[in-house]
Amino acid sequence: MEYVWYASYGSNLHHDRFLCYIEGGTPEGSEKTEIGCTDPTHPVKSEKEMLPYPLYFAKQSPRWQNEGVAFIGTKPVANTETYSRKYLITKEQFLEVVQQENNGIDVTIDLNQVMENGSHTFDPSAWYGVVVYTGMFAGYPVFTFTSPEVAQSEHRPPSVPYLTMIIRGLLAMMPAEQVLDYLSTNQEVALRYSKDDLWQIIEQSNRHFT
Repeated sequence: MEYVWYASYGSNLHHDRFLCYIEGGTPEGSEKTEIGCTDPTHPVKSEKEMLPYPLYFAKQSPRWQNEGVAFIGTKPVANTETYSRKYLITKEQFLEVVQQENNGIDVTIDLNQVMENGSHTFDPSAWYGVVVYTGMFAGYPVFTFTSPEVAQSEHRPPSVPYLTMIIRGLLAMMPAEQVLDYLSTNQEVALRYSKDDLWQIIEQSNRHFT
């Protein structure tokens, strides 16, 4: 069985939310039920990751109150750090996660070609239509996916439920104060949420762990 790392950076930072793509189910706060993977086996392991790609929130997601969702740029940017949680899953599971994130479209991707080229746009019109290879970790390739046109998309702040999922995922990796510093500097988040607003959401999310 062939394994790859999937590096998440949006709501899939939250382990339970990501498992809805593996097992099927409706994530808390979401308005869509995910079908899950053919193989519902949980990830072998997960690890914290730092991605050198800028984080954006854009488009209007029917899953998340028609508000913005997370994307990253397709090219590394110096001194840029986007927090990620990577999951070690099978290649087939990864491709099915990509398919679910794109509302079930046909997905045919040669991951070896992605590794050779650094990225591959398999559908220019799909929200998450480009797969990016970020390197190797512990003997397995690391992939993520994003929009081919995120720089041209209308940037839009995320909804509270979507932001809460991200915050819960981040709280599993770092203290609350660090989560505040990280999110308050994001341009789309700052359009709608003050630091006080963010801290209230973080405190509410923190109770989830106590």
